[in-house]
Amino acid sequence: MSFVVSTEAPHKDRRDLHNLKSMLPYLWEYRGRALFALACLLVSKVANVGIPVVMKDLVDYLEQTDKALLLMPWMLLLAYGLLRLGNSLFNELRDAVFAKVRYRAMRRLSTRVLHHLHALSLRFHLERQTGALSRDLERGTRSVSSILNYMVFSILPMLVEFSLVAAVMLSQYDPIFTLVTFGAVAVYVAFTLAITEWRMEYRHQMNRLDSEANNQAFDSLINYETVKYFGNEPMELKRYDTTLADWEFNAVKSQTSMSLLNFGQGAIIALGVSLIMILATQGVVDGEMSIGDLVLLNAFMLQLFIPLNFLGVVYRQIKYALADMDRVFKLLETEPEIRDAADARPLQLSQGEIRFEQVDFGYNPDRQILHGVDFCVPAGQKVAVVGHSGAGKSTLSRLLYRFYEVSGGRVLIDGQDLRQLTQASLREAIGIVPQDTVLFNNSIYYNLAYGRPDASQAEIERAAELAHIRAFIESLPQGWDTTVGERGLKLSGGEKQRVAIARAMLKRPRILIFDEATSSLDSKTEQAIQHTLREVAQNHTTLVIAHRLSTVVDADRILVMEQGRIIEQGSHRELLAQKGQYSRMWALQQEERDRALTG
Repeated sequence: MSFVVSTEAPHKDRRDLHNLKSMLPYLWEYRGRALFALACLLVSKVANVGIPVVMKDLVDYLEQTDKALLLMPWMLLLAYGLLRLGNSLFNELRDAVFAKVRYRAMRRLSTRVLHHLHALSLRFHLERQTGALSRDLERGTRSVSSILNYMVFSILPMLVEFSLVAAVMLSQYDPIFTLVTFGAVAVYVAFTLAITEWRMEYRHQMNRLDSEANNQAFDSLINYETVKYFGNEPMELKRYDTTLADWEFNAVKSQTSMSLLNFGQGAIIALGVSLIMILATQGVVDGEMSIGDLVLLNAFMLQLFIPLNFLGVVYRQIKYALADMDRVFKLLETEPEIRDAADARPLQLSQGEIRFEQVDFGYNPDRQILHGVDFCVPAGQKVAVVGHSGAGKSTLSRLLYRFYEVSGGRVLIDGQDLRQLTQASLREAIGIVPQDTVLFNNSIYYNLAYGRPDASQAEIERAAELAHIRAFIESLPQGWDTTVGERGLKLSGGEKQRVAIARAMLKRPRILIFDEATSSLDSKTEQAIQHTLREVAQNHTTLVIAHRLSTVVDADRILVMEQGRIIEQGSHRELLAQKGQYSRMWALQQEERDRALTG
């Protein structure tokens, strides 16, 4: 299953609610902090609503008191100052307390996503688009922070303040004031929701095209050398720019539709404030209300509509964050293709015998790769598998690692079916030197130590020496601290392969797999490492996958594969004597070697 950015329009209220519920476990760890932050929020809003009430009393006092007897209203002024101070204090306290909740939720989700990605199958990672996935994950984990930020710092404060203002207005003024105020709010919210839902399609298209463009750029940079080999920079730029042109079109539509939304919101706010001020002014003229009441209502309108004016932006950002979050939670719901059985047990390794029993396998149901493959690698012996490209050789190592499940037959180690074992214990027992060695963009020392992170420096240096790479490492200006570059691009193919050999030796596994382990080495280095590999393979069960037959002549048994079947098997001498496929391959490779030497 590949992880592709969805382009469907967001009619998924149920899905949004599900995702919001999925966030709750990430808040549970600091539930006490979250509740305290909510308490601070409530206190700050009570103080904020109390400020206009005290201002009303202050205005009424100054208006009604005889100027000759006028005294400074110290208590009212003190209350006004304390409310201002309390509003600021508890707002900042809320932010400080909730920061731990917010950033811990981001951290835990990011860690869980990475853990889940490592648990997904090899098939998923072979089919995924790295650039698009990285952008989606970045936006998705950031969306958790955004949702928490908007809920705690925008939505909840607004709801609390609306409730307090409604309580004051209903208890002290004619219901018409509450009706007009919250009628304007309802129209504003309805208009915002309707227009935002309409224009969300543009945002979804922008996200899809942004991820696509990022993936194209990422892909072209990963394959930098290939682009240069064929001089296809213009093609890559054209492909990238075409995607960005579509992104630009949707971005412009998104911006113009937002302008329409902002104008409509401004018109609704202006109408609501004007009606309230007309009603309040008429009340003062009729003697039913004081100047303080007019000040109070005006202050309430400002307090309500200033955050309400921001509601459109908050709503849009929440919708965008929910869309981004949806991708992450859909990824987390992607089921791993390979799972440990409920009763899976650790591998009990005694001898290290490998057995394939009538194994059938295909990467896709309509394309069978292996057909009834049956062989045994006895404990401590070295068995080689040879054949032309596409014969199914490397598939054997992937099945042995249980990256895929066999569709028929069994794969066993010491008589134990791999499907009944834990994957961790299985992979701990196997070491591999792959054909295509990919290194981390870190130091050579880090990449060597990756085979066994708890190994001592002496053990790491010894492994490098056995792989004939220690002298090369120590000749570098930065020595063991030399950075190998993205995917090890700063090293040659042979140097990377020697790092892989050292890493496998350091792991000290019982079972070894050499998948074209010396294919990138020159003849002199290959001969030296072949001698080392023979030493390492002693007392190990070793499966060698090779194209170059000269590297496997010392194998205890050689299997010849063709189109997913074993067509010949025996020692090097026995196979030559059979004068079959192996004999023809040997003769052809000897001719190629002779031509290379004479040429």
